[in-house]
Amino acid sequence: MISFKHVHKRYPGGYEALKNVSFDVAEGEMVFLTGHSGAGKSTLFKLIAAIERPTNGNVLVNKQNLNALKPRALPFLRRNLGIIFQDHKLLFDRNVFDNVMLPLQIGGFDYREIHKRVRAALDKVGLLSREKSNPIALSGGEQQRLCIARAIVNRPSILLADEPTGNLDAEYTHEIMAIFKSFHQVGVTLLISTHDEAVLQNSDVRVLALKHGELQA
Repeated sequence: MISFKHVHKRYPGGYEALKNVSFDVAEGEMVFLTGHSGAGKSTLFKLIAAIERPTNGNVLVNKQNLNALKPRALPFLRRNLGIIFQDHKLLFDRNVFDNVMLPLQIGGFDYREIHKRVRAALDKVGLLSREKSNPIALSGGEQQRLCIARAIVNRPSILLADEPTGNLDAEYTHEIMAIFKSFHQVGVTLLISTHDEAVLQNSDVRVLALKHGELQA
């Protein structure tokens, strides 16, 4: 499903964010990615989403080599990817429903299907009753659940979450992780970056550890 083969990522100026990284994530697997700030976690996610391209090595998603991906093929790749960004990227001039609707609008879905999918995604994360609220009126945990709803509204086969519990208390963290586990149970492939030791200790899934751009375990 996701495969890195001897991947290096070097930015202008010589900074090497990833160094000879190789790993595989199987279809339907849930994997944690951990490491210190600046270890390369966000860069790794950007490579999977083809926001960045590797300097050397190969990144494969659904058996497709992203190095050879044409620009016109990017929308098809990202249609199968759900991405939860560390900084939320919510639109505060639009309500909850409209934030979740945006990927479907871009994808050209008709309004009836949009309405059905958005309400299903909001129901999944427990925000259906807040669909007309502005994101600024939501708590931190609710904003994170809104990000999850937006990421899954396309019904992706792969879900990437970059530090999804980083600023949440223990109760909200437990709720968010329960949502991810429910996706895993229905076959979604998940790669979740976290430095939350409590999350790592309370889970039996595989952990990939980055240190200064190198994969440690």
